[in-house]
Amino acid sequence: MSAASATLNAENVVWTPKVNPWAIGAAVSLAAFLEVLDTSIANVALPYIAGDLGASYDDSTWVLTSYLAANAIVLPMSGWLAGVIGRKRYFIISLSLFAISSLLCGFAPSLPMLLFFRVLQGVGGGGLQPMAQAILNDAFPPEKRGQAFALYGITVVLAPTIGPMLGGWITDNYSWRWIFFINLPVSVLAVYLTTVLVEDPPFLRKIKNAGIRVDYIGIAFLALGVGSLQVVLDKGQEDDWFGSHFILTLAITAAVALIALVIWEWFRKSPIIDVRLFKNLNFAAANLLMFMMGVMLFSTLVIIPEFLQTLLGYNAQLAGSVLSASGVVLLFMMPVVGRLTTKIAAKWLIATGWLALAVGLFYTSYSLDLDISFREAMWLRVYQVVGIGFLFVPTTMAGYIGVPEEKGNSVSGIVNFMRNIGGSIGTSIVTTVTARRAQYHQQILVGHVTPDALAFRRSFHALSQHAAHFGHSFPDAKREAIARLYFTVNRQAHALAYIDTYWVLGVLASAMFFVALILKKNDPRAGGHIAAG
Repeated sequence: MSAASATLNAENVVWTPKVNPWAIGAAVSLAAFLEVLDTSIANVALPYIAGDLGASYDDSTWVLTSYLAANAIVLPMSGWLAGVIGRKRYFIISLSLFAISSLLCGFAPSLPMLLFFRVLQGVGGGGLQPMAQAILNDAFPPEKRGQAFALYGITVVLAPTIGPMLGGWITDNYSWRWIFFINLPVSVLAVYLTTVLVEDPPFLRKIKNAGIRVDYIGIAFLALGVGSLQVVLDKGQEDDWFGSHFILTLAITAAVALIALVIWEWFRKSPIIDVRLFKNLNFAAANLLMFMMGVMLFSTLVIIPEFLQTLLGYNAQLAGSVLSASGVVLLFMMPVVGRLTTKIAAKWLIATGWLALAVGLFYTSYSLDLDISFREAMWLRVYQVVGIGFLFVPTTMAGYIGVPEEKGNSVSGIVNFMRNIGGSIGTSIVTTVTARRAQYHQQILVGHVTPDALAFRRSFHALSQHAAHFGHSFPDAKREAIARLYFTVNRQAHALAYIDTYWVLGVLASAMFFVALILKKNDPRAGGHIAAG
């Protein structure tokens, strides 16, 4: 056999890792779980952080924004960074930076220092999700990738659910600083396991050895555009959106920088973000679906606890407990859906997921009211996550269909970026729609609360008498009655607003059902390969 033939045969051999791929999956998924956990674990600790560091609550919210902005900037360029540094090395560097910055966050003596360390933590964390997904994609044979992505999906979907409850428990029983300290031992374990178990496939070593020039202009556009966009999404509702010059300026900056980024990267030979992948209609559709899954996952995670806390008086721990049953459902669903991907084409599972999610959201908009019990709220959330459980694994797989294996790192970076930015936009959508619709419904309801309305006169008279019975003077009793009526109207207006928000989400989910139908049909036994015929 000639040397050329031997080389050709060696290149055609399918690469497999030297160790059990499930061990690799456990190692990298552990790191991804930590990173996703830190996007939500600090939420409930903000009042404690503000009080301890002598800052206002509004200033303390930058603890969340700084991390998310840095994370969002790194995510789409993680594929390029892996190509420059080497994927395994980049994953270990990211994990090490995440661990060290977590320790520094815990020791931060002031809010500015905490924000600086959170930025470093976001930079380190930004490489963990996409690289974990890319490692799983290469470590497992095509017929088992669905089950591998199910393992990864459990970490990504469950971590935001567990984060607020875990953060609240740690803060109440110990100190807010421990929400950062707990990252250190787990990160050290993950670094050790990654060092021992993970290796780069031969085709990635070739890419790295080929040498890649640094695209400083692309990095500048990316940092400016995505960083500005993340701040707009996180602070927009708080600052009345475009009524704020600060938000308006950042929105314009984000739009200009992101458009310039796409144009610049399109013509680059070695782009930091391979935007030309979007010429593939299937890849573009899969990313739209993943973006919308992020919208649905994070918006529904926000809206139920918010409804229960603001209108029904639940505390943070009890509101978080409503989500616990849905977490258990997802824990069992993910492996099942992973197995189904070996029998059913991804597009049909995705379409089923969006249809189930739309039904769950519309049912919630029909069933939600101010008399809802803990049990009923818990089941409404379960109905929603049944649809979400069908989405993550097959949508992730759909992003790889028809894409060359050497583009796997870029695919992972873009897909994870789309999901995360969808989560930020979804949160902004529900907070804005709820606030605006509450104002609308309040205006309508107040129009019916007039002295001419029989229901108003009866309620006012009953409440006045009730207040007078407990010792209030006649003028005070009238004021007490008016205050109680206003409270009731305001509560009803907000309840109707939440119902409207669920209806809007249901319409969006219905639209995604039809988008799923345009995806290419893959061969379930061959992972990301297009089905023949």
